[in-house]
Amino acid sequence: MSVASQPRPADESRHTPPPPARPSAWGSLRPLILRLHFYAGAFVAPFLLVAAVTGFLYACSFQAEKILYANETTVPVGSSELPMAQQVSAARAAHPEGTVSAVQPAPEPGTTTRVLLSGVPGVDADHKLAVFVNPYTAEVRGALEQYGSTGALPLRTWIDEFHRDLHLGQTGRLYSEFAASWLWVIAGGGLVLWFGRRRARRRIRGATGRRRTLALHGTVGAWAAAGLFVLSATGLTWSTYAGATIGDVREALGQTTPTVSAAVAPGGEHAGHGTAGGDTDGGPSAGPSADVGLDAVLAAARAEGLSDPVEIVPPADSSSAYVVQQIQRSWPVKQDAVAVDPATGEVTDVLRFADHPPLAKMSRWGIDAHTGTLFGIANQIVLAALALSLVLLIGWGYRMWWKRGRGSAFGRPIPRGAWQDVPPHLLVPLMAAIAVLGYFVPLLGIPLAAFLAVDIVLGEIAHRRGKRTYAPAG
Repeated sequence: MSVASQPRPADESRHTPPPPARPSAWGSLRPLILRLHFYAGAFVAPFLLVAAVTGFLYACSFQAEKILYANETTVPVGSSELPMAQQVSAARAAHPEGTVSAVQPAPEPGTTTRVLLSGVPGVDADHKLAVFVNPYTAEVRGALEQYGSTGALPLRTWIDEFHRDLHLGQTGRLYSEFAASWLWVIAGGGLVLWFGRRRARRRIRGATGRRRTLALHGTVGAWAAAGLFVLSATGLTWSTYAGATIGDVREALGQTTPTVSAAVAPGGEHAGHGTAGGDTDGGPSAGPSADVGLDAVLAAARAEGLSDPVEIVPPADSSSAYVVQQIQRSWPVKQDAVAVDPATGEVTDVLRFADHPPLAKMSRWGIDAHTGTLFGIANQIVLAALALSLVLLIGWGYRMWWKRGRGSAFGRPIPRGAWQDVPPHLLVPLMAAIAVLGYFVPLLGIPLAAFLAVDIVLGEIAHRRGKRTYAPAG
């Protein structure tokens, strides 16, 4: 009998190990997601913590301003309001410096009219000096710096700029863009990991130690994830690099925010008119019948359906019209605008918010939600709750890191080389996605590519030394 035909021993076939099972897609990706979530959370968390704390302060600043600046913004309700021209003249008499750039009539009974002055010495070029006038008596109640048409006064402006750029200017804006770029990645990765766990392991009740911390971290993160995604996406819309790319995409798609046309025929009887019912020095209108005046302009805008609150912008030159723009950012959003010929008081152009392109509307709503104005105080409460949730998530995350290392200096890290367990049909699209992200969101894509490059190199070194370099997929 030949050797080839001899029967195999029974115990040999019985103890032959089965071929290793191919890991599932989730089993391949989980270690990589876990490592990315761990390191991104550890190193981006300080930036997120600053953004969360300053964001919480910003959410509280709306109500704080109402108390702090009540003398300037509120007055006893009178029987009737004085003409706008008289209110502006009172403001200019008290503050002749600068030029009138806009007028915001009292939006409701018991509030003041704001006359906004630009070019005022000592006032930031991006800000205006708001002169507060009692609409019933023309008494000037005070003057404060204002930022933007939403009426941010010094307290909210200072906190807003601290949240946006740490008062470091353009360079400081990179911190907030970096935080916004990574927030959705960290939140999304945590969400995937949390729902990938068995239901029993997600329970808080009965859990102790690190497991309890993990359960709290995951549960609060799952509830807050949707809000964190919105904050991340809306924060990127006006960031330096990602925001510019988003703007280019919107322009290419024809989705930019339209503006009302302020052009009128040059020359004619309205040439040389004053600004906002008075010349740049704050005196009365210079030429006879040179300008129909603020009250006629406001009446024309009212006839087109523009209700309070509104802002009136004077003509820029002799060939420009008044522009009256609704400035209500709370729901329902009021953003209609009209142009009014200063010589005749006729409306020359109308732009309705309903006619804005879809992406322009979404951008408007998203920014207003991010800044706490879209749904008023409810919006501000949600922002404060999200900020507090993010602070708790960061604290729990660092605590889990510490407990993972059993009290060592920086905690025990997640093992390297998780990418080695990802099959090519998943790894190649993943690399392509990173390349796209690097173009659209550079402060996410570039650090992410660097992280993967370092992880690959260090993982390969550890692998050649015979060390286990990746976390188990279970």
